[in-house]
Amino acid sequence: MNQTYDTIGKGYAQRRRTDPRFFAHIVAALGDARSIVNVGAGSGSYEPDDRYLVAVEPSAEMIRQRTSSAPVVRADATALPFADASFDAAMAILTIHHWPDPDAGLEEMQRVASRQIILTHTIEDLNDFWLTRDYFPEIVQLDLLRFQPLRHVAEKLKGRVEVVPVPWDCIDGHLGAFWRRPEAYLDPDVRAGMSMFPPTDGPLPSGWMLDRAVVERGVARLADDLVSGRWEERNGYLREMDEIDLGYRLVIA
Repeated sequence: MNQTYDTIGKGYAQRRRTDPRFFAHIVAALGDARSIVNVGAGSGSYEPDDRYLVAVEPSAEMIRQRTSSAPVVRADATALPFADASFDAAMAILTIHHWPDPDAGLEEMQRVASRQIILTHTIEDLNDFWLTRDYFPEIVQLDLLRFQPLRHVAEKLKGRVEVVPVPWDCIDGHLGAFWRRPEAYLDPDVRAGMSMFPPTDGPLPSGWMLDRAVVERGVARLADDLVSGRWEERNGYLREMDEIDLGYRLVIA
């Protein structure tokens, strides 16, 4: 996985920017925590700058793109190089599905911090999302292999769950960000910010990315439906909505 993100992570800092609505949920969940470890920190797009924070990230490419001034340690979530109770809070934002052993990572977060904040999403809601339902159902099948059930994560941490709606103009280019802007998914540069979509050339990581032929087929179908008006017939009501629940959840423990 580290080597994978050294390849596909190029340009992530431009595509996966801080959305202020998502950030507000994270800051509220952190509460009065003054010291934080950000596990699987990526380029650091959701790190508050008004308190002490240490980032943990295994990928050299993602570390290179970091925009935060916080210190960063190159390490794995399953073996955090910190003493017990080193931090007030540990956060992990849209990352636990990439960890080699999510349960071990969650246990490490509990070991080093008294509070845990996890942003993840449910697989069940992907079944109702037009992108995965009608064009890329293979994403659901692959995510079943790497995402833990939300109930399991909440029970593991003994935490509560909070809905994080996706605004229509979300600027963090994750999988659900363009739910009201379907044309965006036709752009390979937009798709490059979503880990399920493969790079346009070079070898593919095994097991957790879509095959290029599957992507080409789904993109062609979406393009046809946008031209013909079929997408609008099925999903045009979304154009009137300001935000939507696509299954993004905060687990706060």
